[in-house]
Order: sequence, then C-alpha cells, then structure tokens
Amino acid sequence: MQQAPLKKSGHNKFAGYSYFELGDFLPTINQIFAKVGLCGVVSFDKELATLTITDTEDSTEIKLTSPMAEANLKGCHPIQNLGAVETYTRRYLWVSAMEIVEHDALDSSAPLKEDKVIISPTQGAQDNIPPEELQYLQELAMELIAICEQGDPKAAWVKLEEQNLDGEQKIALWTLLPSKVRTSLKKAKEI
Repeated sequence: MQQAPLKKSGHNKFAGYSYFELGDFLPTINQIFAKVGLCGVVSFDKELATLTITDTEDSTEIKLTSPMAEANLKGCHPIQNLGAVETYTRRYLWVSAMEIVEHDALDSSAPLKEDKVIISPTQGAQDNIPPEELQYLQELAMELIAICEQGDPKAAWVKLEEQNLDGEQKIALWTLLPSKVRTSLKKAKEI
C-alpha cells in the first residue's frame, strides 16, 4: 500500500487544499486484500461505526471503531445527511486502518515567532465543520459576495437569514467573507 501511487482527487477550491476521497485508495486496498486473503467490511449502528478486517483463511479479525457523528447540511434531505456521515466515517476508518497519511501543511509553513502570535476570535472556526457542510458554506459565501457586488446587500442579508445557520456555522461563514461584504451585511442588518 505504501508503494501505491495514490492521488488526491478531492479538492477544496475555496480553501485551496486537496484531500483523499474513498475512490482514491479503496480500489487499491481491495486489490491488495484480494491478493493477501483479507476482507474489509464497514458497519454502522447508532453509536459506533466499525471496520472489520477479516483473514479469509483463518477467520481472525481486527476491528477499528469510530463514534458516529451527525451531519446537518443545509438544503439536504435527512438521507443525504446520513450518506455524508457514512461516507466520511468510512473514509476515516480506512485511512486509519491503512495508515494513509497526508502531508501536514503546518509542517511546511514558516514558524511564527513566539512574540508575534496573533489569535483572532474566529481562528479555527472551520475546524469542526464537516467537509460537505464547509463546502455548502463556501458556496453560500460566494453567493453572498456576488449579491453584494451586484449592489443588493439587503437581499444578501435576507438570503443569509433564510439559511437558519447555527452559531458555529455563522462564524465559519463569516471567516469566508471579505471585510467589505461583512460590513455591507452588518449595515443591511441594521436597516
């Protein structure tokens, strides 16, 4: 597996990073497992997701588990939220089981001088947002920017309010908007 030429097909255009999707590595894992006599199956219950890897010759098993989480993607049906949860949980279980590592962007950036560490109130606001939800927020941010650029910040504010975002989502969205758009939205809210 370590020698397989894996390529990241997932790309977050807004934040500018690439990531592995299931299709990037699962076919390779299935080929390797078929050659060495292993079978991997993911199962879900209300509290845990489990990846069971079974040796097909002697039936010994290794189980990896992950707590279940919830997705609340705006504009999606409950079954779509369930699909998002299951897809991402499967991906994380397989990444963990196969020790698939991604380059840590923090390692390649220049270290900050200790006396110049700046922490903003919104720092890390996107860290706990699931990828599909973050993508939705990024698309919403682009829509709000376009509406404001067309000279209608009130319409942008109305659209924002229609989304019924929770506090964490609002903060994450706010970090995606340029200062000019945030100012326009604040003024539209006051009107």
